[in-house]
Formats: sequence, C-alpha cells, structure tokens
Amino acid sequence: MMKITGTFLDEITHDIPSNNWDRDTWAREFEIMSAVGIDTVILIRAGCGRISTYPSEVLRRHVGIYPVYEDLVDMFLTFAEEWRMSFFFGTYDSVTYATESRTVQQHLDLGRALIDETWERYGHRPAFKGWYLTFEIGEQDPTRLACLRQLGQHCKQLSPNLPTLISPYIAGVKAVDDPISLDEHAGSWNEMLAALKGVVDIVAFQDGHVDYNVLPDFLQANSELILRHGMQPWSNVESFDRDMPFRFPPIDWRKLWWKMEAAEAANVEKLITFEFSHFMSPQSSWPAAAHLFRRYCHHFGIDPEPWL
Repeated sequence: MMKITGTFLDEITHDIPSNNWDRDTWAREFEIMSAVGIDTVILIRAGCGRISTYPSEVLRRHVGIYPVYEDLVDMFLTFAEEWRMSFFFGTYDSVTYATESRTVQQHLDLGRALIDETWERYGHRPAFKGWYLTFEIGEQDPTRLACLRQLGQHCKQLSPNLPTLISPYIAGVKAVDDPISLDEHAGSWNEMLAALKGVVDIVAFQDGHVDYNVLPDFLQANSELILRHGMQPWSNVESFDRDMPFRFPPIDWRKLWWKMEAAEAANVEKLITFEFSHFMSPQSSWPAAAHLFRRYCHHFGIDPEPWL
C-alpha cells in the first residue's frame, strides 16, 4: 500500500489549536517525518488575517499584521533542506476572512505582491520546490477561481519550472447542506479544471467531505478528471476525523487505512495529509495521535519506538 509521503504544515489556522512547539521540537518533528517516509512539506498558508508566518513587509503594509517573532518559513526551509524534503510555499489567504472588504482585484494585488516578496526572500533556497495556492474551492466560486487562476499564473511567470498545487474539497454531505451528486461534481470540476489548465499542475482533493461508501467513486472521478486536463492527481488523505461531535480529533486508524487503499485504487500519484503534526505525530498535543502513529508504523514495518 502507498505510504503518506507529504504533509501540510499548519501554523496559521482558525480551527485547530497550536501545539506551541519551539525550534527544537520542530527539528525533531522533521526527523520523525523523514523516518516514516515523508519527503514533501506544504505550508498551508503564509498568513491569514493579521497573522503571518514571517515578517512580511507586504502584509504589514496591506493588512497590518501582528508582530512576528520568528521566521517560520526560514525554519521550515532549513529543516526541509537538512532532510532533503521538497517545500511548497502556501500563499496568503485573503479570501476566507473579510471577503466583503476586498474586491477581486484587491485580493489579486495583495496576493501577487506577497508572491513577489516571497520569491525574493526564499526563491533561492534549495528546498523551495513549489507553490501551494491556498484558496480552497469546492463549487463554482468566481472570486476563488479567479484568484487561483491569476495567482497561479503569476507563480508560473516567476518560476516556470516549479509546480503549483491546489487542494480543493468535495461539496459533499459533510461540507454543505445541499450535497452535490457525483455527476454534478464531475461536470462542475471539468469546467473548473479547464479554467485552471496551464497554471495548476497538481490537484490533491480533500477526502473527508463525503461518506465513506461513496468516496471510492469520487476519488476515481477526480483522478480521471485531473489526468484529462494534464495535471497530476494526488490525494489529501485527511488524518483528522470529521465524524465526531467536536472538531477535530485524530482519525480512527481503520478509517485512515481504508481511505489510503481507496486512493491507491483510484491511481493517484501521491498521498499527502492534513496534517501529520497535529494528528499523527508522537509529539502532538493529542495523545491519540501517538497511538495512530504507532498503528501506522506497524502497518508499514517501521519501528515507532525511538519516537514514542
């Protein structure tokens, strides 16, 4: 069975509490991730609202960010370089919050300026291997689609040889009140992927928004659609559980195992997860994450004990 070989790094979030790790803990985390086969790390977003992962002059000027005491991007790049991992930089999320206060053009102006600043600061780093366009989209949304297309195009102009990644969601029963059918999903995403062709290289659909009994059909449809438009199909195998009455605990190992098998059957090229450090790491503030880590390691013949 395919291993999970990529993970998001969630340091700017709105619904998952911080682990409050220091540099030494993060250093050990990268060592652990490497030991279980992770070769790709993806910054979920450079910033959101007034919080930023690095001391960005663009965000200070445009959104008035709070003080930034440590450059997390530099730290993550340093550890990625040490462990020969690829680092994808997640753009600033200007859409999720305060959407009403900005026009599409203002979103784009801010996003392009942030991308320019990022490339100047970090583009020379050996581990900088791609861009993650952070705007999540599941249905036809003109604002987000325009941002994805035009910011992806800007990334391509700056770094034509580096891939761009998106991780959309399925508008299923766990995401919306009026869940989409498989045929509707396929029709809608055929149009959206056509609009993103040439500026998005990798598509990793989130797998947690539909019931398990229909997930294989959606995974298969996604893979076929992505390939049809000349992109690479990955799968974002969520390692947190959406079925609990609270948000969000580590997922049941049996569910994770089943979703990984279903993704492999759909012929995806790579499994990534949201998100190792909170939901699968032996260092997580969730005790259940260490148990999930042990089960995962045993399944793949990896000795977990050095890390527990």
